[in-house]
Amino acid sequence: MSQPLQVNGERLWRTLEEMAQFGATPRGGVTRLTLSEEDRLARDRLRGWAQEAGFHCEVDRLGNMFIRRPGRNGALAPVMTGSHGDSQPLGGRYDGIYGVLAGLEALRTLNDLDIETERDLLLVNWTNEEGARFAPAMLASGVWTGVFSEAFALSREDKDGVTLGSALQSIGYRGEKPAEAFAVHACFEAHIEQGPLLEAEAIDIGVVHAAAGQRWYEVDIQGFAAHAGTTPMTHRRDALCGFAELALAVEQIGFDFAPDGRATIGMAQVTPNSRNVVPGAVFCSVEFRHPQQEALVKMEAALEAAVEKLAERLLEVKLRRIFDYAPVLFDAGCIARVEQAVNALGYSHTRMVSGAGHDACYVNRVAPTSMIFIPCVKGISHNEEEAISPTWSEHGANVLLNALVSAAQDK
Repeated sequence: MSQPLQVNGERLWRTLEEMAQFGATPRGGVTRLTLSEEDRLARDRLRGWAQEAGFHCEVDRLGNMFIRRPGRNGALAPVMTGSHGDSQPLGGRYDGIYGVLAGLEALRTLNDLDIETERDLLLVNWTNEEGARFAPAMLASGVWTGVFSEAFALSREDKDGVTLGSALQSIGYRGEKPAEAFAVHACFEAHIEQGPLLEAEAIDIGVVHAAAGQRWYEVDIQGFAAHAGTTPMTHRRDALCGFAELALAVEQIGFDFAPDGRATIGMAQVTPNSRNVVPGAVFCSVEFRHPQQEALVKMEAALEAAVEKLAERLLEVKLRRIFDYAPVLFDAGCIARVEQAVNALGYSHTRMVSGAGHDACYVNRVAPTSMIFIPCVKGISHNEEEAISPTWSEHGANVLLNALVSAAQDK
């Protein structure tokens, strides 16, 4: 191609705005939980758009939607793109769904330009990426790539005891096709950054070369509950003070492994949680993220040392690692295609690490994969104030389109 291809940016923006009406909240966000009525309506609209463009839509047993634009040689492994349509409660209107609709726009543009690719192009809408209704996150892409079993996924329950299998059935999106991986030549997922760096540095595109590994822990701190008025300071075994010390240690671990390290205590429960009782126990979570496995090991060692130090306060502490998600290195060939597209389009770009998990992280286990980030306003995501600009939307879709065509013309 002498000139890079360009999507119809106005059509893409209209499509994004229309999709945002399914589950719209008064403050401009979206609540579109997995397999809810709002999700059904969004899926129906996506399938309708695909059919209007002449694309076939197939649904597997986990509700994953595969929309196919045929190429010249259907015997070749297809090139895939896509993301997810579910949201967080009171979430944003672009997280996930941007990648689905940017992919749809890429396929529509190829129709407009009457361009035939050598390989089929496949747009996927993954089920339950967020994990907000059914845990864990990235559930259906995890089944498709062999991380979880289909039986495990179908048995997951929401807070009301509804299983994912029954929810699929109730909205009519439990297909017949097995939820298992097939050969894919290359995969590209477009997504909003969900962080502030691209906007702050006025960079058009983030070329994602890796995704952070994650380790999650649960910590039980056991002290002794006592009367707040009669127990001298020298006689206290205050679990909350021990927790405060641990919280500062966790924060310091994050700084010690900057700039890529992340350390968070997102949840804490104090017992008995009464204003005139010295706290007797604290339960908390700890989460570390880093793109290098060696760093995660060192962060865990630092956590263990911080826990051991709490014995000086005469506290008993139990530390359990409950989740270990290895760092992801995306495919060098896919990354190169994205950078070639960015350079041809004349956009500014930087290589980035994704701090969040994405369906692409699982797909990368079975197919060459990479991701494309666009800026979002102030880095806000999982929030009704999440926002992007039409220009950012168009630029990301242009990069996606050219990377897809580059891979899809391979013979």
